[in-house]
This record gives sequence, C-alpha cells and structure tokens, in this order.
Amino acid sequence: MTKSGFAKEHLKSFIERIERLEEEKAALAADIREVYSEAKGTGFDVKIMRQVVRLRKLDTADRQEQDAILDLYLSALGMGRE
Repeated sequence: MTKSGFAKEHLKSFIERIERLEEEKAALAADIREVYSEAKGTGFDVKIMRQVVRLRKLDTADRQEQDAILDLYLSALGMGRE
C-alpha cells in the first residue's frame, strides 16, 4: 500500500470511529432527555435538576467561586440572597 493509500485508510478509520461515537452520543442524549422527562412527570423541576447536575461537576473551590460571584452580582443589582 502506498503512503497515500495508508493515509486515506487511516483517515477513513478516524472518520468512521468519530461517526460511531457521534451515534452513541446521540443515543445517550436521548436517554438523558427521557430521564429528565420521567423526573418531570414525577413532579421534579427539570431546570433545577439540570443546574444541580452542572454544579455537581464542579469541584468545591469552583462552585464556591461561582456562588461568590453570583452573590456579588445580585448584590450590585439590589437582589441579594438571604
């Protein structure tokens, strides 16, 4: 196989792997939407659940920093949290 042929096959392999992963990602996204839908049907607030999931991904220091900045902004707008 020529160098050009090898490069083409290598590229094709990468593209096919990415396509498979994109399909898996879409399936996982559908599964996640379904779980949120179930939670909503049970009476949970999906917006808040999404915020909780996002916050749980942060380490403690990052979460505290975001809370402090949010408090600062709210305070500057006269909307401080009690």
